[in-house]
Amino acid sequence: MNKKSTLSWKEYVITRLIKASGYSAIIFVGMILYFLLSQGLPALQEVPLSSLIADRWYPIEDYYGILPLLGGSLVVTIGATLIAVPFGLASAIYIAEIAPRWAREILKPIVEILGGLPSVVLGFLGIMVLSPTLQVWLDLPTGLSAFTGSLLLGGIAIPTIVSVAEDALDAVPRSYREAALALGATHWQTIWTVTLPAARSGVLTAIMLGIARAIGETMTVMMVTGNAPVMPNGPGALFAPVRTMTATIAAEMGEVASGSTHYHVLFFIGIVLFLISLAVNVTASAVIFRQVKRTEKLLS
Repeated sequence: MNKKSTLSWKEYVITRLIKASGYSAIIFVGMILYFLLSQGLPALQEVPLSSLIADRWYPIEDYYGILPLLGGSLVVTIGATLIAVPFGLASAIYIAEIAPRWAREILKPIVEILGGLPSVVLGFLGIMVLSPTLQVWLDLPTGLSAFTGSLLLGGIAIPTIVSVAEDALDAVPRSYREAALALGATHWQTIWTVTLPAARSGVLTAIMLGIARAIGETMTVMMVTGNAPVMPNGPGALFAPVRTMTATIAAEMGEVASGSTHYHVLFFIGIVLFLISLAVNVTASAVIFRQVKRTEKLLS
């Protein structure tokens, strides 16, 4: 067997393995969706739809309204997004465009380490340090609130946004920056009008991944948000206890009887979470695809 045939055989095997990995990801997601549907859809037969979209969650008395859980998840996620996006993008811009090389070599590994911290550790710090501090500073009845959860979720999402956005900014050709500076643009004008627009698809991906991380977080929000399944009402809802969908599943799944109505409703909540995550990812893919097509059109 000559060298050329050996190389082609190896390429054939590697290509097939890559294809198999791609197909397996689709198959696994399909299997997860099938399991969620098989366990969650019976809830629609056992509980009227009007009861599922009600504003009271108290399974002991057969109240299965998921609106308080959905509202709690939205409040915490929106709060975390408002915190994570500006701080994450600012940090990524600083590391990629402003920081000297020695600082960048220190900051980038630190960000990666922070992104790998277990959420239960952050939740423990939140319940022991952050929650009592916020209760005293803001004069709140309790520090276990949606605001505390938003701060911690924002902190969890920031490393993801920083890491992905910094890579996208770093991938912008240096010639773009040099051309802008040669035309008389300042350093900040170059970043704002040239580098960021050129890395827009990667930056949007970073933001969407950060939001998805915040939506799917469980342990942290279960430990610091107070776990009160009440409807968020007005601006004060940010400083009141809430319960998210992920925390509800984690807290109650181990205590329900398999096949019961409560069991099926928890899986129905999982379906709702799956659809929300799917919507976020599809939106991100559509925005990125549109941006890529627009860039290709401009270049052509």
